[in-house]
Amino acid sequence: MSKRKLKESSAESAECISQVQKILRERFCQHCAAGKLFGMEQQYRHLLELLKRTTVHGESNSALLIGPRGSGKTALLNHVLKDLRETEQVRENLLEVHLNGKNPFLPGLLQTNDKVALKEITRQLQLENVVGDKVFGSFAENLAFLLEALRKGDRTSSCPILFVLDEFDLFVHHKNQTLLYNLFDISQSAQTPVTVIGLTCRQDILELLEKRVKSRFSHRQIYLMNSFDFKQYMKIFKKQLSLPAEFPNESFAQKWNNNVQHLSEDRTVQAVLQNLFHHTKDLRSLHSLLMLASSAVTVHHPLLTAADLQEASRQHSTDSKANIVHGLSVLEICLIIAMKHLNEVYDGEPFNFQMVYNEFQKFIHRKAHSMYNFEKPVVMKAFEHLLQLELVQPLERPAARAQREFLLMRLLLDSSQIMDALQVYPNCPTDVKQWATSSLSWL
Repeated sequence: MSKRKLKESSAESAECISQVQKILRERFCQHCAAGKLFGMEQQYRHLLELLKRTTVHGESNSALLIGPRGSGKTALLNHVLKDLRETEQVRENLLEVHLNGKNPFLPGLLQTNDKVALKEITRQLQLENVVGDKVFGSFAENLAFLLEALRKGDRTSSCPILFVLDEFDLFVHHKNQTLLYNLFDISQSAQTPVTVIGLTCRQDILELLEKRVKSRFSHRQIYLMNSFDFKQYMKIFKKQLSLPAEFPNESFAQKWNNNVQHLSEDRTVQAVLQNLFHHTKDLRSLHSLLMLASSAVTVHHPLLTAADLQEASRQHSTDSKANIVHGLSVLEICLIIAMKHLNEVYDGEPFNFQMVYNEFQKFIHRKAHSMYNFEKPVVMKAFEHLLQLELVQPLERPAARAQREFLLMRLLLDSSQIMDALQVYPNCPTDVKQWATSSLSWL
């Protein structure tokens, strides 16, 4: 073969691999509506019909999507919205507001209280310029303006508005549930067509709503459960990895899809998938596994192998929290061991910094020859670092004047994770390891 033909063949192969990677990345992306929905056709039709009644007929509604994490709540909503936007009646006629009640103890704070949520609503609806500085005023001013804006017009002249509340259960904990009350109240009015869709993994969510909020909610609940068996799981695996019929290079697509079929029949691959299936049925985990495996595909390695899936499974099952422990200082390791002992002594009850410090001091006094006795502020700094790394979590949001030493905390590592991390921790003092393996606190 001439050099010219070799170059052309190489360029064609590179183009094929690039397109494969693009298709698979889009398909495995959690919030992308490019993939296929599995086992939720009924829920899809229900939600699509609900939103059509708002966008086409001007009806106001409210509903909750309820299911465990990874069950496809966001994927279902994104598919429905994608199909809605493609219809002529809805295109450029639907206003969307997406809010997230993300836990305030986690980084990247989102709409953690009603005031912040209202500012975000006015921003997404592009209303802030209308009221000038008032958008940044009090909660009452924001709320009054928003309600006035939503009540103007009627069902025939107003654009329908969709409110999507992700992590809906966290909005329930906002003071007096004021935002939820007013959104549900508007969704019952005869003014602007408004639909409120909440996404949550809490099965008992209705019990958390105040009586006045519950009375304004439509009580529509759409449940999503991963109810498929392993045989169906294998079909999903093949479908998710296969290239579509419209792939530009038919010859490569056929070769790729034949290889996927062979992989699904390989016992090694089946063992990997069965292990994941028994651990968790959610498709998000399967997508993560396949994303890791497909990253091994290159021009020189154009087809997936069983070894690629085995390696992806090894990476996927790696404990991220244990990996964080590997990078901690010896002092921070000691604090985690102190918390481990407190969990054992007090049967998993929450603890505070002062209790951890006292436990650490007991160890120091018995093993002073190998561990430096740090000053209390230094120990507190190490403790706060563990909090930032999310290895420790406060039970509730701390008050402004609360003493840090006495805030109740919970350790987010179990004993097996701690012991596994210590086995590979570099240069860990022997007596620290012995302290960790001791079944009793150092009394």
